[in-house]
Amino acid sequence: MIALALAFVALLPAPARLQVGADEFRYSLSRQSIVTGPAIVQLVNYGEDEHDLRLRRAGGTRTYVVGKVSPGGATELETRFLPGRFALWCSLADHRRRGMSATLLVRRP
Repeated sequence: MIALALAFVALLPAPARLQVGADEFRYSLSRQSIVTGPAIVQLVNYGEDEHDLRLRRAGGTRTYVVGKVSPGGATELETRFLPGRFALWCSLADHRRRGMSATLLVRRP
């Protein structure tokens, strides 16, 4: 039984990883695209102000939320993504208007 469970886990795809670096007032993505399925999105704050991260697929209604990160801090979101183009932005104060946004492509393998 344990061997069967381990074999099943071995067949699951490893999560895609994306690091989003936040600074005043921009994001730097570790890659411009990831594959569909499980993903880990890490927000790292290299700036002097608090930042957060929102992600929404074009045409979608669900907004993925990575909470506030203090300067020098980091946090992660583990989720599953459908294919599409995702808008990323900081929802704090006027950060988005000042240019704190990016685009991520989630593509089929």
